[in-house]
Amino acid sequence: MTGSRTIPEGVPHVPVLLEEVVAALNPQGGDVIVDCTLGAGGYTRRLLDAGATVHAFDRDPDAIAAIEENRGKWPELDLSPPRLVLHARRFSEIVAGLEEAGVTTVDGVVMDIGVSSMQLDQAERGFSFGADGPLDMRMSQDGRSAADFVNEADEAEIADVLFQYGEERQSRRVARAIVAARPLETTADLARVVRKAIGYNPAYKGSNAPKDPAVRTFQAIRIHVNGELDELEECMSGSETVLREGGRLAIVTFHSLEDRMAKRFLRDAAGQGGTTSRHLPQVGGVQPTFEKLSKAIRPGEAELEANPRSRSATLRSAVRTQAPPRTQKRQKDRSPA
Repeated sequence: MTGSRTIPEGVPHVPVLLEEVVAALNPQGGDVIVDCTLGAGGYTRRLLDAGATVHAFDRDPDAIAAIEENRGKWPELDLSPPRLVLHARRFSEIVAGLEEAGVTTVDGVVMDIGVSSMQLDQAERGFSFGADGPLDMRMSQDGRSAADFVNEADEAEIADVLFQYGEERQSRRVARAIVAARPLETTADLARVVRKAIGYNPAYKGSNAPKDPAVRTFQAIRIHVNGELDELEECMSGSETVLREGGRLAIVTFHSLEDRMAKRFLRDAAGQGGTTSRHLPQVGGVQPTFEKLSKAIRPGEAELEANPRSRSATLRSAVRTQAPPRTQKRQKDRSPA
C-alpha cells in the first residue's frame, strides 16, 4: 500500500476524451452506468452530475480509498440508496460485482484502459521512468511485481513479453541486456539498461529526436504484470452480458494493442468479422449483439494542447442490440442433452 492517495500537487487529473465519452454514453437521469476504471473519478463525476447512478470499479486500493477519504466531495456515496457504488475489484469481474450489488442490467459501460495519471505521477508506484522509483507496476498492489519478473524470468520469456506487448523489434537484445544487468531494483535501472542496449541517448532533444525506447519496454512489462489484455477481453465480454438493449459501451484505449482488441471485439459482436478471441469463439447462428459502431475518435487540437497525455487516446463506442449475449449462447450450446 502506498502512502499518498491523492494526485500530486500541480498535476491535475484530466479525463481523456471526456466530452466524447459523455456523448457516446448519453447519460440520462436514473440511468445505471458502470465506470470500469474509476481512477480519480473524472468520468464518474460527469455521469453523476447527469443524474445517473454509477457503479465504479478499480482494483487499485488507492483509487477507492481516495474517494472514501474525500466523501464530502462525493455526497452520492451517502444517499439511500447510494448513487455511487464502489467496487474494489478488477473490472474483469464486472458481472460478478454487479450481481453482488443486486444489479443484472445497466444502461452504459465505460472503460479507460491502461495506467492512470495518478499511478504514473507517483514515483513509488514504479510505472514511469520519468522519476526514479521502485520497479513495481502492480495496479492492485499485490502479486508479482515488475522487479520480480525482470529478475526471475528467463531471457526467452522476457523477450517474448517485450515483443508481444511492447512491439519491441529488438526484444532479444533488450532481454539479454536485462538478464546480464540483474538485479534491477528501480525504474531508472531498467530504463538505463534498455537505452544502452538499443543505443539511445536521452540527451538528444528536438522534433526529430527518436522516441525513448524505454516506453515500449515499460509498457510491455506493465501489461504482463497486470494481465491487462486478458482483463480487457474479459471486461468487454462482461459488458455484453450486463448491457440492456439500447445500452451503450464506450472504450478508451491508449495504444495499438488495446485498440485492435476493442475494434475486433466490436466488429465481431456486430457480425462484421470472424471471431478470433479465445474468450469468444465463433458460434454458428449468433445474432449481432452490438450495432451503431463508431469510427475511431481521437482528441482534437484543443485537448492535445491542454492535455498532452491524451495524444495516443482512441475512443470506440457501440449500442447493445436485443440479441442474447454470445457467452449465454455458447453455454446453452455446450449444455448436456
